[in-house]
Amino acid sequence: MKTNQAHAFWKGNLKDGNGRMQFENSDTEFPFSFKSRFEEGVGANPEMLIGSAHAGCFSMAFSNILAEEGYEPVEVATKAKIKLEVVDGAPTITTSHLDVVAEVPNIEENVFQELATKAKENCPVSRALGSIHITMEAKLR
Repeated sequence: MKTNQAHAFWKGNLKDGNGRMQFENSDTEFPFSFKSRFEEGVGANPEMLIGSAHAGCFSMAFSNILAEEGYEPVEVATKAKIKLEVVDGAPTITTSHLDVVAEVPNIEENVFQELATKAKENCPVSRALGSIHITMEAKLR
């Protein structure tokens, strides 16, 4: 299997410093700071990148599961909401909630929900996040 890399660079102390994150083989950098992570500042943060990874992974896994079951998904749009809370005095990612809207012709609602749950439980990022609570709301368009 393929190994992927991401890079992070930080300058200064926690409160006043700033950094940038970048994916391997990408020219795009994501600036981040204390304010973008813990307050309402502009920029990215690690939780956003985890959410992006979870949403992307789920969308791909769900599309694959649908196709394996004979359905042809037109579109799967997923938003992940990552919650960062203080637990035992330390910032901790506690939940990831997936909001899914998909267009899948000729599928019954119960089958759609069953396959969405299967994707939520088995996509690689969900499995990597196994120590947190993962919830989902899936809507068929």
